[in-house]
Order: sequence, then C-alpha cells, then structure tokens
Amino acid sequence: MNISKTYIETPLGEMIACATDKGICLLEFNNRKNIDGQFQKTEKELNGVIVEENSTYFDLLKKELDAYFKKELKEFTVPLDLVGTEFQKKVWQALLAIPYGKTISYLQQSETMGNPLSVRAVANANGMNKIAIIVPCHRVIGSNGKLTGYAGGLDKKRWLLNLEKGITENTLFE
Repeated sequence: MNISKTYIETPLGEMIACATDKGICLLEFNNRKNIDGQFQKTEKELNGVIVEENSTYFDLLKKELDAYFKKELKEFTVPLDLVGTEFQKKVWQALLAIPYGKTISYLQQSETMGNPLSVRAVANANGMNKIAIIVPCHRVIGSNGKLTGYAGGLDKKRWLLNLEKGITENTLFE
C-alpha cells in the first residue's frame, strides 16, 4: 500500500503530511526530532511505503491549515486515519475534544478520560501523536501552567497557543 506524502508551507515552517485512503495519518513539522523515525514507524504500522504523490485529502488539509493560521477556522473537518494502540486512540480522541483556544493539564486530560492515575501514560500517548495541530496536543500544559513537551518544539507550542488565544506578541506562555 502506498502512503501519500506532501509538503506544506506554514507560518511555522514546512510541514510534512501523509495520507492513506482513509485520511491524514501524519502531519509533522519537517524539523521535528526524529522525523525519519516517524516515517519508518508509520510505514511499519500501516504495512505500506511512503511516496511523494497526491492524495484526495491534501487540498482540503492545505485549505483548512491556511484558514486555521488566518484565525478563520477553529475545527478541522479533514478526515483522519489515527494509527496507534486503542489506548493511544482514546487519548487522541480526548485531545480532539479540547476546544480551540483552551488549555488543560495532563491531569485534567486523564480525569476526563476517567482515570486520573494514568497521567504519565496519557502524557506518553500525547507524545506519540503524529498529527500535529489537528489533534491538538499543543493545548495540553503542565499542572503548574507551564509549557511542557512538544515534539515540534516549545517555541511552536507557544506560538500556536498565542494564535488561538488571539495574542499577537509571543509572550503568553513562558
């Protein structure tokens, strides 16, 4: 099976998107740590090969990302193909429920999933999220209100949160 791949320019730099016939399965910043490892893992999980080719989902993805960065879109509609364990998918579904412009802590996310003792497992699953921005793990912060872990880098996490909160200066989160 071929997994389609394309490059998308954004205000935060180039992103790479991959899609199956079900939807977007990967959206990452090109400078993400271990991006090649993400590709290999995706190929293995889907038993496919990533190739540069068009997908029916890429036009909608580009349109929606552009609208998001212009503050014209708060909810994405592009179909997703979430690839992971059942627990990871449950965690990612909980991320999708966090409203635009809001933040929650890892503990709050665990509590909403019905298991407050699973904070570390939830944080780990958030870190395994392969669909940046759309599956908004950037909206999860530490219980102390500080920014913690983001595969794209804390500078991008801060930028995204400021965008969603309507703050033009990059000063909201330290």
